[in-house]
Amino acid sequence: KAQRIAELLGRLYPNPPIPLDHASTFQLLCAVLLSAQTTDKKVNECTPALFQLAPDAAGMAAADVADIQACIRSLGLAPTKAKNLKAMSQMLLAEHGGEVPASMAALEALPGVGHKTASVVMCQAFAQDAFPVDTHIHRLAQRWGLTDGKSVEQTEADLKLLFPQSLWKELHLQIIFFGREKCPAQRHDPILCPVC
Repeated sequence: KAQRIAELLGRLYPNPPIPLDHASTFQLLCAVLLSAQTTDKKVNECTPALFQLAPDAAGMAAADVADIQACIRSLGLAPTKAKNLKAMSQMLLAEHGGEVPASMAALEALPGVGHKTASVVMCQAFAQDAFPVDTHIHRLAQRWGLTDGKSVEQTEADLKLLFPQSLWKELHLQIIFFGREKCPAQRHDPILCPVC
């Protein structure tokens, strides 16, 4: 079944684009951090103003938290995210010369950056074979019978065993796009869904 799903998604979304707008690895990291509990569309509406205020780690570290928050106020958890963006940028400057480190451990040590955010940056910015699993992928993997994992961590482990490593980066995006277009959480018609 996993092979059939991979083939179908590969046909439907041969070169899946990164859905978050960014002009650098730092901006991608910020956008992924902001995307928690909101939509990519909403993040893309906020980031032009944010990246005008602070295009890089030095700019974000120097910016006032209130100004950062003003740029992202339409997003959920804006006060926390604004604090994290500043603290994360200060740590990037202090420990990594203002550059985003290409290591899961170093990324996960940054304020506000969890395993999923680090995984997205590793595969999309550094072309590493990570398989980021968010709530959408977790939901679809359960619906499709690919995991009975209770947590995203368990689902990630199961999917990594089911799919070849060379497909992980693309599959992460392909599953998200497929879920949005053909296999939504609500009002889903399994008869029309090519996987279900």
